[in-house]
Amino acid sequence: MKRFEELFAPHMDAAYNLARWLTGNDSAARDVVQEAALRAFRFLHRFADGNPKAWFLTIVRNESYTWLKASAGHRWVAIGDELPDDDPALSHSQTPELLAIHTENGVLIQQALSALPPAFREVIILKELEDMPYKDIALVVDIPIGTVMSRLARARAMLKLELLKMHDHE
Repeated sequence: MKRFEELFAPHMDAAYNLARWLTGNDSAARDVVQEAALRAFRFLHRFADGNPKAWFLTIVRNESYTWLKASAGHRWVAIGDELPDDDPALSHSQTPELLAIHTENGVLIQQALSALPPAFREVIILKELEDMPYKDIALVVDIPIGTVMSRLARARAMLKLELLKMHDHE
């Protein structure tokens, strides 16, 4: 029990943040983190001396997707959907950060993030909110580091597009 607490207790906030953003639901996020902690405890013997945060967040991610698949009516979007080359989100004249500063409203950013498909939302959350390095994100999401970087670029472009849509509707 002591080893579990030493390894994973410092990452409970990150676990909740990831689960909250992926499920979009406070009580589901708490349930997901609880189930993930139970699994991490049960399978602690499988954890070698690696990165405890990445290992735990991988479990949280998997539990979040299990919850999403079980919840009725959740909309899944294929990862292979490409943005057109002339998409306004690909322009570098306005970054998501500048748009966020201009909107001066964190609620809009939350709404824009929530509109992203989970596969793109998770890389933004892990990189921008949890400040994880690419190699750790690759471990959590179980994709190559190059895919992390390209998915993050696409996620930022999608986020920018969502913010532009919201900005245009003001």
